[in-house]
Amino acid sequence: MALRGPDSPLSVVPWAAALLLVLSVERALALPEICIQCPGSVQNLSEVALYCKQTSDLMLHARCCLNRKGTILGLDLQNCSLKDPGPYFPQAHTAIIIDLQANSLQGDLTNTFRGFTQLQTLILPQDVNCPGGINAWDTVTSYINNQTCQEQRNLCNSTGDPEMCPENGSCAPDGPGRLQCVCAEGFHGYKCMRQGSFSLLMFFGILGSTTLSISTLLWGTQRRKAKAS
Repeated sequence: MALRGPDSPLSVVPWAAALLLVLSVERALALPEICIQCPGSVQNLSEVALYCKQTSDLMLHARCCLNRKGTILGLDLQNCSLKDPGPYFPQAHTAIIIDLQANSLQGDLTNTFRGFTQLQTLILPQDVNCPGGINAWDTVTSYINNQTCQEQRNLCNSTGDPEMCPENGSCAPDGPGRLQCVCAEGFHGYKCMRQGSFSLLMFFGILGSTTLSISTLLWGTQRRKAKAS
């Protein structure tokens, strides 16, 4: 029987398998917390799974649909016994489709979806309103078990109020039913009235001197109390 040397192609196989295992473990550990917030994985026939399988560049991991850079494009948290999406939910602000049906969600979700400017399909429990209301979406459809909000509207294009943002600012979407005024380059402050770059040195100088003054005052007060006792 011929012996295989260390450079034999067959001797490389175990090392390659081990390397792939390590890489897969690292990938699993690197998943955003929102993807593993709920046990289990995306169901094969869910809307998120169907979206993710449309292209080979997207991959299903735990509860998320990710692109090759690890960006979340889909999130399936249906039937997770959630009363609110949780503290890690902002990690999914890049998502295009999110499924939250079969959860006991409570309250207004408008602030929850702040910054979710890419979201185009949102599936909610039947008794939960679309964030931003019906005016924030092109299509709102109610079914027996869920409500679907589709095609998020850009409110900057539909407000009809050119004076909404200051002269040196422009309107920018900030999620369903939300918008924000962004100062033009070179302007900052209240109503974008101040010109020039924001002085971090001045800001931290004032903050530092104020902190020092308060600390000195408290130290002196405690010292007087200590002498009096």
